[in-house]
Amino acid sequence: MRKPIVTPNIIDKAFMFMAPQWGMSRIQSRIKYESLAMGGYIGADTSRRSMRSANTTIGSSDTDDLPSLEKLRAIARDMYRNAPIVHGAGDTIRFNVIGSGLTVQSDIDREFLGMDEESARKWEQNAERLFRFWADSENSDAERTSNFYEMQTIALMGALISGDMFAALPYIKREGTPFSLVVQLIEADRCSNPNSAMDNDKIAGGVEVDALGAPTHYHFTKYHPGGLRLSNEWKRIPAFGSSGRRNILHVFEKLRPGQKRGVSILAPIIEPLKQFTDYTHAELTAAVVSGLFTVFIESESGGVNLDMEDENGGSGSNVDADELNLSAGAILGLAPGEKVTTANPNRPNTAFDPFTQAILKQIGAALNIPYEVLMKHFSSSYSASRAALLEAWKMFRARRTWFAKKFCQPIYEAVLTEAVLIGRLDAPGFLEDPMIRRAYCQASWKGPAQGQLNPVNETKAADMRVESGYSTRAAEAAEMNGSDFDQNIKRATVETRQMKDSGLYEIKYTTAAIEQAKIDQGNEQ
Repeated sequence: MRKPIVTPNIIDKAFMFMAPQWGMSRIQSRIKYESLAMGGYIGADTSRRSMRSANTTIGSSDTDDLPSLEKLRAIARDMYRNAPIVHGAGDTIRFNVIGSGLTVQSDIDREFLGMDEESARKWEQNAERLFRFWADSENSDAERTSNFYEMQTIALMGALISGDMFAALPYIKREGTPFSLVVQLIEADRCSNPNSAMDNDKIAGGVEVDALGAPTHYHFTKYHPGGLRLSNEWKRIPAFGSSGRRNILHVFEKLRPGQKRGVSILAPIIEPLKQFTDYTHAELTAAVVSGLFTVFIESESGGVNLDMEDENGGSGSNVDADELNLSAGAILGLAPGEKVTTANPNRPNTAFDPFTQAILKQIGAALNIPYEVLMKHFSSSYSASRAALLEAWKMFRARRTWFAKKFCQPIYEAVLTEAVLIGRLDAPGFLEDPMIRRAYCQASWKGPAQGQLNPVNETKAADMRVESGYSTRAAEAAEMNGSDFDQNIKRATVETRQMKDSGLYEIKYTTAAIEQAKIDQGNEQ
């Protein structure tokens, strides 16, 4: 902190002359006062001209976020529908985070459960088989229009664009399936205070909490508030059932203590995105106008006076029109006092591309998507392109982990619970001991792989990591192409047996041995 310089004034000098002790005390008080004025952070000094517009106030998450959420959701959805860059960014996240849907890979804690390796693998395969049966069917959806993997897309995009997404887990008995569990996705707009009451410390944004801030109930409207129904009613749903089972999944990214509702990922960049979209539309319109070679006819009367035939074949003299079409090679006569003026908007704009790149880099930084990945434009070096992909995948993996924990894993556990209850899955102690239930429910979720810019080098690097013990074949299979190593081995064993039965196995490896011998002989020479 800078030390203030205090120069004694005439009053200080008078005190020093008459009472030196009082004079020194006065000087010290002035120094302390100046120190208070000069200390602290410049960024908090709103008296500065550059900081005068930063007069913000301290508020809780509810007071800061809730008043703006409804408008933010509406604008964010509109931009995802109509702004190309926003739609592209959203789909880039979706395609890399979940792709066609995250798939489960059971990984139970067999040591805790006292199971041998073979028994554990059989149990895992049976659990995965039962879950796939439930997940592949549209019976898993309350609306009966999507399977579990398609619902993941709806839930993820709702949470990112709208800020949050809710999912109820009711039981509905349906034909063709032994399972009754279904997932009912609920859009963020339907969660609100009953009768649109004011927020308070007990219920805000439709979320009712206890004294510690934990959600106890959620309040949903029966119909969408922006739907076709003119009247509405609210329903109060407990967050947890009597057994401790979650009734409602609330998928949102929590950034502050006490935060009850999520905020769209577009919120910090809505204004620059809106202006950027308007700017690109204006540039496109200007380029189209320039390409059409627009001609204006100026006259003293303000009308168009051309000696030409009208649409009905009659005399076109003194025809007033707001728009005339020119045909190729046409020669038009102008009336006295009229002249032709051409519009030259000087488009395309040569500065358009570098300017938009600068703006898109800032937008990409806010979304944690590097410019190359955001625009699908890898024109830099291999190293730069790979660095961009690696940076983007930090965000993709983090969001995948978050979404799997918030949405996929709780639903997987609910399906296993019902499978145990109906006798389809044998799991001793599952219903009695939460630690045993946790051991049975442990799983990982696999999605799209990162992709490779140089498959040969990256495959060699994967082999080296496995040989050095830094990774496993299962982890590398999931990382390189999103596959399951156990399934790969099982299928490869069958294929090898088929190749041996057909005689192709011996031919392939004999040929490979001959080629390798030629290479070795050439190296020796």
